[in-house]
Amino acid sequence: MEPTTPWWRDGVIYQIYVRSFSDSNDDGVGDLRGLIERLDHLEWLGVDGLWLNPTFPSPNADWGFDVSDYRGVHPELGTLEDLDELVARAGERGIRVILDLVPNHTSDEHPWFRERRDFYVWREGRDGGPPNNWVSVFGGPGWTRDDETGLWYLHNFDPKQPDLDWWNEDVRAEFDDILRFWFDRGIAGFRIDVAHGIVKDRELRDNPAATADDIEHYRRLGQRPEFSMNRSEVHDVLRRFRRVADGYDAVLVGETYVHDIETLVRFYGDGVDELHLAFNFVFLLAKFDVSVLAPIVARTEELLPSHAWPVWTVGNHDIARFATRWAEDDAGLARCVLMLLLTLRGTPVLYYGDELAMAETDVPVDRELDPVAKRGGEGRDGARTPMPWSDVPGLGFTRAGVEPWLPFGDASVANVASQRSDPQSPLHLVRDLIALRRSEEDLLSGEYTPVTASGGVWVYRRGSQHLVALNCGNEETEVPVSGSIAIATERSRDGERVDGGLRLGARSAAVVRQER
Repeated sequence: MEPTTPWWRDGVIYQIYVRSFSDSNDDGVGDLRGLIERLDHLEWLGVDGLWLNPTFPSPNADWGFDVSDYRGVHPELGTLEDLDELVARAGERGIRVILDLVPNHTSDEHPWFRERRDFYVWREGRDGGPPNNWVSVFGGPGWTRDDETGLWYLHNFDPKQPDLDWWNEDVRAEFDDILRFWFDRGIAGFRIDVAHGIVKDRELRDNPAATADDIEHYRRLGQRPEFSMNRSEVHDVLRRFRRVADGYDAVLVGETYVHDIETLVRFYGDGVDELHLAFNFVFLLAKFDVSVLAPIVARTEELLPSHAWPVWTVGNHDIARFATRWAEDDAGLARCVLMLLLTLRGTPVLYYGDELAMAETDVPVDRELDPVAKRGGEGRDGARTPMPWSDVPGLGFTRAGVEPWLPFGDASVANVASQRSDPQSPLHLVRDLIALRRSEEDLLSGEYTPVTASGGVWVYRRGSQHLVALNCGNEETEVPVSGSIAIATERSRDGERVDGGLRLGARSAAVVRQER
């Protein structure tokens, strides 16, 4: 009997920032019951899994990524019973639920911080200052002095997010139990926050200064996080997580924020013993340019071990929305990006609103809630604003007149109701691409084979019978191919016969089912 293909390998995962998805009780904050009420949309769209950004209790210094209880649900979002119901109701529709696990740090209001101090990284100061030169990803020092003890605690992010000490066996055992707690409740897996940075250098050595050859992120920090993140020992932790997950056939997806493909592929392990999926930030953070992105995909395909499976996304809760960041609010280019996402070999992850080509929201300074923005950095709130379900007061997200937790964006074009009634919309393109993927084995598991092209044109074959052509440039082009158009960004061309050459206008794309 041949082994079955895991659901996440052929499926499409949909990321939800729960606070911004749907508000069921008119308090301006999205919640689990609101999500349950919107499952029909997700079933209609055709997604197979939901990844929920943190739903744990939290003081919200970093909006859920500062956890105060790993076995509960934040009261604003609902209850454990609501989450259980979501798992059950989604399961009836063939949709799994993945939670966001934050193992690198907790909130300083977690009981562990006072009751289990050995769970955290504490050290004596050095020469009247912090123990070493590490800085926070959010800006400023990576250490804070505790007045009660005179010791310093490490926080790679906000001071209210103390880092756990993963050299402590008790920490590792505690997270084994946390994983089992949720798997026993039917959770299908976890996206692991800061999966690359959980373990720190045991000696806490100073990070080297950044150089002109380092990436911009490191130059901005002023140092290369050689000892504060990306330690080889992190793979021991991930292998331990995997042993627990394998007992439940659960999936582990890593936020592997690394900057070269060679490092990325190591997170899949030597066999099938680490992450199932590792996010490709080399791709996600690159400039939208075919000459940049196509080589990244080719390099990923070249280096990825045979047992491993790629995962692709074009946006998430930490970066500006793709329609603005990559497509520059050009409707045609946004459709090309969506076709790229849903036709590459690998598991696609849609961020809520991506199916609408939702643009970044301009959040006024006095409405910013992101701790990064409050420290003078580039805020992330613009990618976290409420889902526009319709173009009415409250946007169908909440009752008219209720102030949402973050301001609404422009819903005049990007809203579910109007796009659902328009067969030419991005929403219908995404739905139909998902359906096409499901119906064509080439688009599920067929090899990715690049085809030579130039001038902003990206062409590749999937399997033996399908060719994908993306004209991301400003000039019309022709791609040699014969067959019929399975789907095009210009939907009037669906089913069109192609004899010898596919003509594509600027910023348009098509999938062609080739003749054998």
